[in-house]
Amino acid sequence: MSTVFPSQPRHRIDGRLKVTGAARFAADHTMDGLVFGYLGTATIGSGAIDTMDVRAALAAPGVLAVYTPDNPLSMQPPRMPIIAVIGEGRRPLSDREVSYYGQIIAMVVAESFEQARDAAALIEVTYLPQPPRSSFRHAVPHAVLPPPPFGQPTEVLAEGVASIDEALSASEVTFSARYTQPGEQHNALEPHGAVAEWDGDRLTIYSATQGPAMHALEISEAFGVPAGQVHVINPHVGGGFGGKATTWAPTLLAAAAARALGRPVKVTATREQLFTVTGHRSPVHQELSLGARRDGTLTALRHEAVSELVREDPSSASLLFYRVPNLSARLKVLRLNVPKATIMRAPGYSPGSFALECAMDELAVQLGMDPVELRMRNYLTAAPDTGLPYSSKHLDECYRVGAERFGWAPRPAAPRSTLDGDWLVGTGMATGVLPAERSLAAARVRFRPDGIAQVATAQADLGTGAWTMLATLGSRELGIPVDQVDPVLGDSWLPSNPADPPSLMAAVLSSTTATIASAVAGAARAAIAELTGHAVRHPDSPFHGLDAAEVRYDHGELTGGGRTVAFGDLLAMTQADGIEAVHVEGRQQPKYAFASWAAYFCEVRVNRWTGEPRLSRMTAVVDAGTIVNERAARNQIAGGLVMGLGQALLEEVNLEPSTGRIANANLADYLVPVSADIPEPDVVFLGHPDTNFTEAGVRGIGELGCVGSAAAIANAVYHATGKRIRDLPITAEKLFE
Repeated sequence: MSTVFPSQPRHRIDGRLKVTGAARFAADHTMDGLVFGYLGTATIGSGAIDTMDVRAALAAPGVLAVYTPDNPLSMQPPRMPIIAVIGEGRRPLSDREVSYYGQIIAMVVAESFEQARDAAALIEVTYLPQPPRSSFRHAVPHAVLPPPPFGQPTEVLAEGVASIDEALSASEVTFSARYTQPGEQHNALEPHGAVAEWDGDRLTIYSATQGPAMHALEISEAFGVPAGQVHVINPHVGGGFGGKATTWAPTLLAAAAARALGRPVKVTATREQLFTVTGHRSPVHQELSLGARRDGTLTALRHEAVSELVREDPSSASLLFYRVPNLSARLKVLRLNVPKATIMRAPGYSPGSFALECAMDELAVQLGMDPVELRMRNYLTAAPDTGLPYSSKHLDECYRVGAERFGWAPRPAAPRSTLDGDWLVGTGMATGVLPAERSLAAARVRFRPDGIAQVATAQADLGTGAWTMLATLGSRELGIPVDQVDPVLGDSWLPSNPADPPSLMAAVLSSTTATIASAVAGAARAAIAELTGHAVRHPDSPFHGLDAAEVRYDHGELTGGGRTVAFGDLLAMTQADGIEAVHVEGRQQPKYAFASWAAYFCEVRVNRWTGEPRLSRMTAVVDAGTIVNERAARNQIAGGLVMGLGQALLEEVNLEPSTGRIANANLADYLVPVSADIPEPDVVFLGHPDTNFTEAGVRGIGELGCVGSAAAIANAVYHATGKRIRDLPITAEKLFE
């Protein structure tokens, strides 16, 4: 079947389940004998536990056990390198050291959630406190280069240029600035939670995770059992944004307590606990310098960044955007007495694009040049670090189409030029770039005698539309209606990779559709071959005795020898339970660099009396290859734009430097965009297939909307007010300073 196909807007096949409440998320599961765990957390930012008196908690109604560093749960230390990077390497309750405020120091298990919660409040703790080192701003000067192989500096210099400083000094025009942003929280609607039950050495666990196969591997490592004996089930996930990519303490403690007690255990973190026990996006500090000719051609770029996490490397964004002969990108890291930083949607690229795209806007102002023209003067066609050409790039078309749809041309160049009643009106734009990734993956296609084709993979659906994508891909590859396809996912025992250990496949890096598209295409071809072979071999088949080359599969039917039979009828005739095949999609040595692209144009209104900034219009034009489901793809970009709005105007972790406590660990005080903040975005997909990347022509888009959109908003705020805010979020207080 043809694998390059036009997009069709399709409603989510799991939508009715979710809006009616029939979809069961991890913590929705229950079973006979279920008991509940509640986490107790530290109230100092640094130091050690001196004493813990748990007698009152143990005597409380319904309490079965109280676990502390004095009575820990058995877990083996992690060995997977990825956990040291994006997860919590220390097992919960493994020692008496306190590294941050809100660290788990106890868990009470009781017959009900309320009993466990109330008993946890009875635990008396004394500490040996130390002053916490929790101020990111004050620690920036002490940041250090990360150890290899992560976050190593990148420097590309033109022939004859000795250093990036020399290149900047020789530039006709230079611009330098510092950009900062605070930590951010994932705040997925579904909290981290798990329901765990053991049967001997076999564990069944319903858990909120972005990668069931990887989750099973991490859990098996913690409890010393083969990964195949850990069954992770999560067909529905209520958001993740990177925060559910690795296995956090609530899941591990649920599994450990279930094993110790011989009863199923449910553990769900509270909203406040999610701010400390399951990771966050690191604050970042960035210093960026641009050198250019007077005609706008870039000659040098230096991007230096500081983060808590090597995977949150904002300087890496500067390797993707523009053609520049002299380039230096460097990350430094620091460790504080704060909760563990982890990946969050578009790690590195989201904060990095804010700094770079604001700096480009500031350079355009300095040169008296239109921001779109400046970007076109520095159009990039090959990756600076590898020299590989991009497989497919239509960013110039994104600029042109976006400017036309938005109405960019009449824009006055001078800031603070447009007043509409009490509102200062400004417009801004920015570029978005996201590397296109593919992971190791496997898919299974199974023809069933009821006329349904099942398409299965261990991948997770975070609410991104993977259920519908899987059904759509199966429909197109098999040439049958979508309602004849049964998509199955969110289960570690479904195909991931037949290797031992299983593939670390997860819904990360905006790679799900690109990864699964190729795996489903291969599985469909293999299953069709198996079906055809069955048709000519089985004595009860009307095609028995024909050569396999004489039987053709087309749109769900087999034709040959003057007969046409639907696959379900054939399997019924031959009394076959089903015919299936699994295809494993691996990585290939690239001949190209791969990325998805976008151009953002927005209008912001700032009240001249109150300083309140509001986004009023936004257009996004996207070049992300073939679009499988335009409705779901549009929702993904719109969701990224919402997060960009939060990054630019609202989101901020307020951490008390003297205690290390997060003061706004709730959804009342940690501000996220709501419906009233968000205008209907104008999202356009160019739809140019990238068959150099995948045979279906698809690339990733999930995180792209987060890359550059915050900068477009910040640039529009400057154009409206004439005041440049380089420290996010942009608030009325900062505009009035």
